[in-house]
Amino acid sequence: MCNDPLRTSDFEYELPPELIAQEPAEPRDAARLMVLRRAERSIEHRIFRELPELLAPGDLLVMNDTRVMAARLYGVREETGGRVEVLLVRPLEPRRWVVLMRPLRSARPGRRLLLETRRGPLGAVVVERLPDEAVLEFDREVDPANEGQVPLPPYIRHFRGDPERYQTVYAREARSAAAPTAGLHFTPELLARLRAAGVGTAFVTLDVGPGTFRPVTADDPRHHRLDEERISVPTETAEAIRRTKARGGRVVAVGTTVVRTLEHVAQECGEVQPYEGWTGLLILPGHEFRAIDALITNFHLPRSSLLMLVAAFAGREFVLDAYRSAVVERYRFYSFGDAMLILP
Repeated sequence: MCNDPLRTSDFEYELPPELIAQEPAEPRDAARLMVLRRAERSIEHRIFRELPELLAPGDLLVMNDTRVMAARLYGVREETGGRVEVLLVRPLEPRRWVVLMRPLRSARPGRRLLLETRRGPLGAVVVERLPDEAVLEFDREVDPANEGQVPLPPYIRHFRGDPERYQTVYAREARSAAAPTAGLHFTPELLARLRAAGVGTAFVTLDVGPGTFRPVTADDPRHHRLDEERISVPTETAEAIRRTKARGGRVVAVGTTVVRTLEHVAQECGEVQPYEGWTGLLILPGHEFRAIDALITNFHLPRSSLLMLVAAFAGREFVLDAYRSAVVERYRFYSFGDAMLILP
């Protein structure tokens, strides 16, 4: 880790609120794409569907195939009728879950809740209150793919469209509290064009938790702690990465979750190998990247660990210059916004 001073305030930028995207591009691959070339420190403005022209035969796209849970549930406290909101975060057992709960003061151990779900009424009891979360024991096993509503980030206030637009087209098992949003721009047709152009695809899984998007409040970001998230690298993905690097191709991470997964495994094992476990890896400027060569990502919140990761990969000043350019060019920001491709 670099010993130079790091300040959270160094990762601030001004964003007009109207540039926060309230709905996705239609179609998905019509989003704009800002292309950064690190060696040249150049910025180019393209469209996401032009990605096959920007990658090379032999490159490998690595994507996070997690699916967002239907995790937002509404209900009442049984004894008072007071309203509560529950967001599923991660299972401890089939009926016992860590959740976010509003209001958190309602999370008193022993208190009964009655929640409305797509599968009918669901009772739960508060088992434990944690500093920012709670543990609930439900009356039946919870199906994270088919209980409540797909949660959107709080800065998306006006979207009333198909909730599938907050899922990637390659999403599989419902295990995340938020989407790996860099992947939202891909369509089946674009993926087919990339494969026809000789660009490979492979998948990892990181179960995105709400802590990923929590602002960094410490003055020194090295004091920030990320919640641990479950990760998985299958054998076929580890082998695809090994083959790509052996023939001189580039490993292109689709999103910061893929970066954190691959860099964690490379740090733990010396190279990317098949892996099942957890990561709380915080990537800051000074990090030595061992696994990835290029990155596709959306535009991130100021003072966030995600923006710091991108700055670690491409350089803080270059990234902030690019963000200022994105504001001038009226790019759309955050989860439903436009994308950035960072090349060597």
